Amino acid sequence: MEKSLVSKIKQANAALIVEGNLEAIGEFFTADYVAHVTDRDLEGGHAGIRKFLVGIRRAFKELQVEVEVLVVSKDHVAWQRTVRGKHVGAFRGFPATGRRIVWRDMLTSRFRKGLIAEEWAVSDLAERLLLARKR
Repeated sequence: MEKSLVSKIKQANAALIVEGNLEAIGEFFTADYVAHVTDRDLEGGHAGIRKFLVGIRRAFKELQVEVEVLVVSKDHVAWQRTVRGKHVGAFRGFPATGRRIVWRDMLTSRFRKGLIAEEWAVSDLAERLLLARKR
């Protein structure tokens, strides 16, 4: 089971972020998926995931993702991803810089019946975008 959870995370990142295959959301996430981020919980299930991915893919092109798994348990995986892309569109108040951006996300994913049901996430994307504007 543990290997399949890791595989699911790697496949989700490749399909959704790199390839932009939004039709695959249901293959990786439960319908009632919730993300816990720094200052709030993001609910909305598949629609919320779609909205996030559309925003990322509008703002960044040539996306690449590296996944590093840190800890695996029966139904949780703690992992880090490094994302690289060219910042070509506005994202959450940051205007396009035209620069290449590298950021890291730290996540813990909780699985239910082989799908990601809940995640806790911390990202340095805002910091990286702020730095890119200052260069």
